[in-house]
Amino acid sequence: MKTLIVIPAFNEATNLTRLLPELIKTVNFDIVVINDASTDDTAQVVCEHGVKCFTLPLQLGAWGATQTGIRYAARKGYSQVITMDADGQHLPIEVNALMKRYRESSNNVIIGTFPSRLSYLKKLAWKFFKFLTHIKIEDLTSGFRLYDKQAIQVLSSKQASMLDYQDVGVLLLLLRAGLTINEVPVKMKDRSDGKSRVFSSWLVVLKYMVQTTTLCIANIGKRRTQ
Repeated sequence: MKTLIVIPAFNEATNLTRLLPELIKTVNFDIVVINDASTDDTAQVVCEHGVKCFTLPLQLGAWGATQTGIRYAARKGYSQVITMDADGQHLPIEVNALMKRYRESSNNVIIGTFPSRLSYLKKLAWKFFKFLTHIKIEDLTSGFRLYDKQAIQVLSSKQASMLDYQDVGVLLLLLRAGLTINEVPVKMKDRSDGKSRVFSSWLVVLKYMVQTTTLCIANIGKRRTQ
């Protein structure tokens, strides 16, 4: 079985300079970085480390870039995709935790969670979304995930292209397809350079809350429970 690590990246040249050498040293899986129309040296840094890099002509956002990598995995026949952030929060050594939980379970999706990294306001938001959706995952926004072949097919669909974020909407889509989701505790560290695109300003947070709440309400009565 082939595994592909997908890393969406927007202006992450500095962080990738630190992440990629450690990742290459730690895992034996194929790696692809989806350069989301960066304006810095992201593509150059990736190529200097001998890692495959696809540069998007237009900025699609974190989920659009991630789905590009997932669709590539589907086309090339990969059995699993592991998604990681480019900012260095996800530790390469913790890839083993995802793989171990996947091998020991019969789940389609494994999420690496580290709830203590969340601020008080984020924890309140996740409690609200979990109340609306009945999703039992502790950290709904963790982008550190393993998807199996069935999940890859679901997330390569046109329906998945309509989503903006790799969190609640993706989980709801997977559950509605009858797939199962599990989680495993992992260690993470703080972003060392740059800032989150999802929570970069109060306006962005407000947009995220409105969109996600609307999505949750629209899915009430349609979801499948785990």
